[in-house]
Amino acid sequence: QVQLVESGGGSVQAGASLRLSCSASGFTYGTYYMAWFRQAPGKEREGVAVISPGNGSTKYGDSVKGRFTISQDVAKSTVFLQMNNLTPDDTAVYYCAAKRTYGLGLLEKYLAYWGQGTQVTVSS
Repeated sequence: QVQLVESGGGSVQAGASLRLSCSASGFTYGTYYMAWFRQAPGKEREGVAVISPGNGSTKYGDSVKGRFTISQDVAKSTVFLQMNNLTPDDTAVYYCAAKRTYGLGLLEKYLAYWGQGTQVTVSS
C-alpha cells in the first residue's frame, strides 16, 4: 500500500532551521514528481517545493525561495526539505506529496498521494 510518512517537524524560534523527511513506499518512486505543500489555520494550502525524480530539477514557492531546499535520495525513496531562517509565517502543517505534474499547483487532480503531515511551529 502507498505510504508517505513525514518526520522532522517541531517547535523552534525564528531564525532556526529544520530538516523534514518524507519516506515513500508502495509505488515506484520515479513515477511521480515529489513535492511539499503546507497549510496554516485559516489559510489556503500553499505549494512549497517540487522536485523531479528523473533529473533533480526543482521549483519553489516565492515565499520560501532562497531559504528552503528540496532534495531527494532516489535509492532510498526519500524526500527532504531543508528549511533555514524560519519565521513565524512558516508555521503550518507540512505535507509530502506525490504529484502528476511538475509544478506547485495543488488541485486534487494533480495529487496522486500525500501524507499525514508534520507540524512546524515558529515563534518570534
